[in-house]
Parts: sequence; structure tokens; C-alpha cells
Amino acid sequence: MKAISSLTVKQVKNKVAQLSLDEAQQMIMILEADDRKSINRIANKIKKEVAAVKKEENRIKKLWAYEKEITENCSIVAGIDEVGRGPLAGPVVCAAVILPKDAELIGIDDSKKVKREDRERLFKAIEEKAIAVGIGICDEKIIDDINILEATKLGMKKAIEDLDSKPEFLLIDALTLDDIPIRQKGIIKGDSKSISIAAASIVAKVTRDRIMYAYNEKYPEYGFLTNVGYGTKEHREALKAIGPTPIHRKSFIKNLI
Repeated sequence: MKAISSLTVKQVKNKVAQLSLDEAQQMIMILEADDRKSINRIANKIKKEVAAVKKEENRIKKLWAYEKEITENCSIVAGIDEVGRGPLAGPVVCAAVILPKDAELIGIDDSKKVKREDRERLFKAIEEKAIAVGIGICDEKIIDDINILEATKLGMKKAIEDLDSKPEFLLIDALTLDDIPIRQKGIIKGDSKSISIAAASIVAKVTRDRIMYAYNEKYPEYGFLTNVGYGTKEHREALKAIGPTPIHRKSFIKNLI
């Protein structure tokens, strides 16, 4: 590259844009030494990007804490989470995910904190990198029959049974499961504290959303494409005007219709 001082600001921006973050980081001192404030701002932008990457790397490192502690005594840990306990319609979907120790999933978090496009990207990455992924679904009929808590636990058990590899330890978001002969630990807000639970959260969320998007084709009046079954104003008004569909949870809507 030519000396920075001989390049225009636009040329410097274009050059920096072609570099990896590591390569750009090596230019910070040169950019800071330039007399032009606009060039100095490019250096500051790189600094912020580097700081953001390091912050994310540290966050991901903390997400591995439970898994690393447990794998000192056993090698296969499954994270388990659910999505869909609160909606008025549709199933509760549970997922179990076993990750290899070297899995890189930058941006992973509790699915509620992740944008839709990033959830789709992470879902694909989890499918590609995970040792095993299991899904357990309990529909509205089961929810009405045994209540949402028991349906959630049943869905989690189904997800564990759906795994191709048998886990030696379970990390579960907020719950523990009876009648499961596997060591386990329930973690409050586990989808923000354990990478395996966060991965399960992403898988469960994307899976359930896809189910509800498909239902939107059949029942477009209820806004499932945006509310995925939750009780938004649009959804509640449709319930009052049209009545429930076969996928509505009777035990959830009895006071709304």
C-alpha cells in the first residue's frame, strides 16, 4: 500500500474495507499518526470494531463455563430449552443440542435476544456443527390435556429421546426432569448462561416459528406470520371476531372468547 499521506480519504476507506479486521488493526497507529481528522476517525472505527469482537469472544467464553466444568467428569453434555409456553395457539417446541468442544457460534444467545435473520444463520450453523440435535413437540391438544408445564417437560423428554447420541449430563433452562436416569442441572435464565442451552433455544425458536409461518398460510386472519401465536392485539381481535382455530389452546383462550 502507498503511504497513507499520499492517499485520499476515500482511497484509505476503500483500502481498509478490503482488509481483514486483524490486518486493519495493524494499521491503527499509522492512521492515528495522520494529520487528517477523517483518517483518525477511521482508526477509531477499527478500534471499536476490535473491541466489539473481543467483547463478543469474552461473552462466548463465559457461555462455555458450565459445559467446561461438567466435561471434566463426562464428555457428552446436552443443552435443553423450549419455546412456546406463552402463546395462545400452536405447539410448545423443545430442543436438545450436544455441541463439540470446539464449536464456534459467534452471536449465539437466548433466542429472544437474537434477530430473525441471525437466528436462521445460527440455526444452520448449529445443524452443521452439533454432534446431535433433538426436537420434541407437544401440540395444543396435549397442552390442554396435561397443562403447559407438563407438556413442556414431555417435549423436553421427547427431544432427549430424539438425539442420535446419548448425553451423560443435561443442562436445562429453568427446569429439571423426573424419570430421566441422566444427571442434570436446571439453570435459571440458562439460555443466557450456557452455550448448549442457547443453541437449543435457537433451534426450538426457529423450528416453532416455521410451524407457525405454515399455519399463517391456512389461518391468515390471526397474524401468525408476525405474532407466531402470541396474544397480540391483532390476534385477540381476530379471536373475538372470528373465533378460535383448531390450533388454539382452549385452556389459554377460555376468558377471551
